Amino acid sequence: MGIGNTLRCDDGIGPYIARHMQGGSSFLSLDCGTVPENFTAVVRKNRPLLLLLVDAADMGLSSGEFRTIHKDHIKDVSIGTHQLPLSYLIDFLSDSCEKILFIGIQPGTIADGESLSDEVLAGSDMLIKIIERGEFDTIQPFVPIKRAST
Repeated sequence: MGIGNTLRCDDGIGPYIARHMQGGSSFLSLDCGTVPENFTAVVRKNRPLLLLLVDAADMGLSSGEFRTIHKDHIKDVSIGTHQLPLSYLIDFLSDSCEKILFIGIQPGTIADGESLSDEVLAGSDMLIKIIERGEFDTIQPFVPIKRAST
């Protein structure tokens, strides 16, 4: 499931990846835009062993870097261009898949426009190769920075 808003520059990276996975891989690839909940029936019907969610996520990394993000940390990285929080979507689909993996890509620019930055495109090309090879364990997990309490 490629998630994001193609009219907000790098937030469109999820749909970009979904479109570039179509036809050339063994994955069913869905360009979900900003409403991935509209595609839950497809997921429930197909009952995949692995459901990948790919979206732009503000993790404080360099543009184009990507990480796996645990459901409990989505609120820490969300850009907020979705109708429904992704943690709710994951909960809703959890009984339809053996495993759900959310991969976030650090955007460079989230502004009005349809162009993706060079860094985010380069990162997405690396991610597509990892996905095609099934090497998900090579993706580092996102670890939120604990802030000192005042």
